[in-house]
Amino acid sequence: MASQDKKIAVRIRKARSSDAQRIAELSAQLGYPATTAEVARRMRKLKSARPNALFVATSPATGIVGWTHVSVTHLIEVGTRAELNALIVAETARSRGAGAQLLATAESWAYHHGCPSMSLRSNILRERAHCFYLRHGYEHYKTQKAFRKMLAPPR
Repeated sequence: MASQDKKIAVRIRKARSSDAQRIAELSAQLGYPATTAEVARRMRKLKSARPNALFVATSPATGIVGWTHVSVTHLIEVGTRAELNALIVAETARSRGAGAQLLATAESWAYHHGCPSMSLRSNILRERAHCFYLRHGYEHYKTQKAFRKMLAPPR
């Protein structure tokens, strides 16, 4: 555990299409499995979507150790805000500074895109992540249930 207490040197950059495989691997660690082809296809679609950015944290020793996706959301009920859609750090690199740098980069990007605030959702089971966000100035302001429905073509 002592090695996890040490900060690691990371560089944050915009994701490239060649990062798709590692982004898919890290997504699976958080419980969102996807193939490299699926991630590559999603990354291509992001290029034409509402303002958004996909950043990776790279370590000289191990390559990509994390990624984050942030987007601008325009809502009637609260106006414009940023949405932190995902922030994932490799299990072996957690609590070593990469997540904080990814979060700061996403916040800076959002601020420069006219967003006065950032929102995110985190699974109720991810207590470690909740503590991370609280340490970085986020407040827990609402608990809700999430609903999903697979859509079929209209009849």
